[in-house]
Amino acid sequence: MPVNLELKIKVASHSKFEILLSEIRAERRGILNQEDVYYKHKSGLLKLRTENGNESLIHYQREEKKSNRWSDFSYIKFKDRGSRKFFDKIFKQEIIVQKRRELFFYDNTRIHLDTVKSLGKFVELETLVINGKADAKKRFDKIIKLLGLDNCQEIRKSYRHLMIGLKRNK
Repeated sequence: MPVNLELKIKVASHSKFEILLSEIRAERRGILNQEDVYYKHKSGLLKLRTENGNESLIHYQREEKKSNRWSDFSYIKFKDRGSRKFFDKIFKQEIIVQKRRELFFYDNTRIHLDTVKSLGKFVELETLVINGKADAKKRFDKIIKLLGLDNCQEIRKSYRHLMIGLKRNK
């Protein structure tokens, strides 16, 4: 099961980060329009992601309270569309998250400039563990420094949790 180290911070604008990513020559991979349908599940989070028309089922577990947010995840990609009807029959839908994600890569780190419907703008980092957690943490800390991010502003919740909180407060 792949593992990555994650960080999410809410921001007012992506402009500063677009400039910094250009300066460090991060590889821009394009725009992803994503819809994540979260399902009630006993262990971890389970979501069906539709991304630019492609579908995948993603399961992940992450300890939100520890100092580092290591995430164990697995996924299955589908060749055919229409998986949602199938999964809606098996699982109970919990919440839907819609976002526009501008994706960049730098030193095995996925950098997301996310605009999430009803929640706002975020910067999210996912550093993949390749040569052990210590190496991933070192690369992760480097990109945090290069982008001038402040760990104290970290949001230790998934978009799912934020949307559920928003829904409850309405």
